[in-house]
Amino acid sequence: MSEWPLLSLVIFLPLAGAGFILLIRGEPDVVAQNARSVALWTASITFLLSLLIWANFDPSIGGFQLVERREWFAGFNISYHVGIDGISLFLVLLSTLTTLVCVVISWESVQIRVKEYMVAFLIMETFMVGVFCALDVVLFYLFFEGILIPMFLIIGIWGGPRRIYSAFKFFLYTLAGSVLFLVAILVMYLQTGSTDIPTLIAADYDPILQRWLWLAMFASFAVKVPMWPFHTWLPDAHVEAPTAGSVVLAAILLKLGGYGYLRFSLPMLPDASEFFTPLVYALSIVAIVYTSLVALMQTDMKKLIAYSSVAHMGIVTIGIFTLNPLGIQGSIIQMLSHGFVSAALFMVVGVVYDRIHSREIASYGGLAERMPFYATVFMLFMLASVGLPGTSGFVGEILVIIGVFQVNSWVAALAATGMILGAAYMLWLYRRVIFGALVQEHLKLIRDLRWHEMAAFAPLALLVLLMGIYPALFLDPMAATVDRLLIEAQATAPTELASQSLSSR
Repeated sequence: MSEWPLLSLVIFLPLAGAGFILLIRGEPDVVAQNARSVALWTASITFLLSLLIWANFDPSIGGFQLVERREWFAGFNISYHVGIDGISLFLVLLSTLTTLVCVVISWESVQIRVKEYMVAFLIMETFMVGVFCALDVVLFYLFFEGILIPMFLIIGIWGGPRRIYSAFKFFLYTLAGSVLFLVAILVMYLQTGSTDIPTLIAADYDPILQRWLWLAMFASFAVKVPMWPFHTWLPDAHVEAPTAGSVVLAAILLKLGGYGYLRFSLPMLPDASEFFTPLVYALSIVAIVYTSLVALMQTDMKKLIAYSSVAHMGIVTIGIFTLNPLGIQGSIIQMLSHGFVSAALFMVVGVVYDRIHSREIASYGGLAERMPFYATVFMLFMLASVGLPGTSGFVGEILVIIGVFQVNSWVAALAATGMILGAAYMLWLYRRVIFGALVQEHLKLIRDLRWHEMAAFAPLALLVLLMGIYPALFLDPMAATVDRLLIEAQATAPTELASQSLSSR
């Protein structure tokens, strides 16, 4: 099995499925149904193939595995080079699962231009998987920026009333930061003569140059996370995007920044990463406290969850820059958990929005009476969001808090306030929507979850509980990779610090 071009199959199979959908002809209803079926089969097979990646992954190896390499632009030393390690493994799996969930949740809710809608999601899946597998920085950049195009179309065509404004704001914010990332790539290429990511990690850059390169990358990654104050595009994009668009935006696109820090900033620019760590801590703490307080004031369910995403990603960025195994592993677990939980919460909003066409919290109340299954699903993901022990949210947050406490107790204390505020706004939201008397006339005939909605929630609910009860299943495959990353990130740091960090595991 290891001789198969497994990664290339997972990367490009969705693209083949999208091409097949484009060839479908006939009556509009028939075309729409066939497009849904092809998208479902393509996403399902891609997900199953991605499970084979996990089956063939050796957790004892810290380096890249299942590597494929072919010459691309030989004269410029640019190649098609892909592989995975313990950091990218689960992000690839999250991408393939999220696409499958998006196809299922859109089965009945999307009725306009269904063919083009499914094509956009399958093309985006190719870009998402590709960005986590790329081991050549040019290939990474093409996938990294390519994601913007289908997402821009999904928001701009199938979004809400202000979809054009939100789509352009999303596109321009994320593209502007990436221009500086491209400059950093060119500088590193001129320094090393290579675009190979392992080669760039092994290269030695001048400390002053490292700081400029780090800031150039930060301009792109901070917008993608998004960190405060670069987050203002996110609430608009979430509110106007269709449900599946919000799901993939929350589950995958927000992880690109965190992945960029882990793949580029820490191992390639260790001195600069250490120098700018206080800046990252400061921005992350502001994000956690400020956006949590803003979430408390929201009247729109989608905006509340969007601001909560900024707060949760603040925990991720703090964990990444702790430069110890607990913090980094906690940040990766938190990224995965946020992918499950935030995606599910946007689906929770989408379910009632499809029935009532309102996202206002005041439009609901007493849904437990008419929608018991919905209330149960909502409760599980709400509790996971606030970090209840036994759910995935608890594992990621507690690892990050312990990891950062070893570095700076004040940062740990301030980061922990996000958990208290998170419990406040999520419990308030749940009480207003689910409990109380069912007095509003438009809610008295509302239907509970349909079959395809249950099918979309089921894998996310299972993973939230599995990660919360048995986190070693996810922590063990990434342990060797995190240790290798710490050695690279602390290559120029005092030997004592490096050995202390590794021994704290």
